[in-house]
Amino acid sequence: MRLVFAGTPEFAVPTLRAALASGHDVVAVYTQPDRPAGRGRQLAPSPVKQLALAHGIDVRQPETLRDTDAQAALQALAPDLMIVVAYGLLLPQAVLDIPKFGAWNVHASLLPRWRGAAPIQRAIEAGDPATGVCLMQMRKGLDTGPVLLRSVTPIRDAETSGALHDRLATLGANLVRDGLGLLGAGLLPIAMPQASEGVVYAHKLDKAEARLDWTLSADALARRVRAFSPWPVAEADIAGERVRIHRATALEREHDAVPGSVLGAGVDGIDVACGSGVLRLQSLQRDGGRPLAAADYLNARPGLRA
Repeated sequence: MRLVFAGTPEFAVPTLRAALASGHDVVAVYTQPDRPAGRGRQLAPSPVKQLALAHGIDVRQPETLRDTDAQAALQALAPDLMIVVAYGLLLPQAVLDIPKFGAWNVHASLLPRWRGAAPIQRAIEAGDPATGVCLMQMRKGLDTGPVLLRSVTPIRDAETSGALHDRLATLGANLVRDGLGLLGAGLLPIAMPQASEGVVYAHKLDKAEARLDWTLSADALARRVRAFSPWPVAEADIAGERVRIHRATALEREHDAVPGSVLGAGVDGIDVACGSGVLRLQSLQRDGGRPLAAADYLNARPGLRA
């Protein structure tokens, strides 16, 4: 089969590798235009583009797929299937209609829960016990198409968005590999419509959300710390200093202190009163510094020690 792949970030890389190893012909890769990155703000290729170029694949970076010229260029490739993973551009119906078997999308949630931009982070923030990846037949609308295959995995107790991201990227690649195997054998995966109940939207992360509200429960704040790692990273004021918090654990401890008060500090961490329970801060970052274990942070602020 002739495949066209569309993706941009690191999450899409394992799936592109799976497509390249599938025995089918990846005739082109679509990815976002190069963006400024790093301290020098130099234009940088996406991770997907880097992998495609390393394999000698034709790379295309249109600003939009809405215009007829871009659609005609895709049509000329005569694709049997388009595989889409975190591409970042809207695919109009005219594009979805071009490939013989339409377009498949890898989405990092158990649809219809967590449609939208940040399904990994929102699942952790909400305290979901499990999540997964769906291989979806793309339709008009935001993540509304029928599901072809799905893979479920538990969310581990201390798992951050970064760690879960990497696991789900691998699961997504496995689903595409399995789907291509079925399709190549003439067994089109059965498309199961999404349930109309349980639809939840995973809104895009906002840096303002990273500021912790100590009136919330310690459990809720611990989930936010994990959900916002590696970006935008949770932050809070600790005894008058703004810090970023990379790792924290919720403790079931009763207290009558004002939320945000430091209850104690030692080698195991810094304990902060919450609306209910206590949040133990275990890895912190001072302004302009690097992440430090709580014990090292306390060396610079000995007055916090219990």
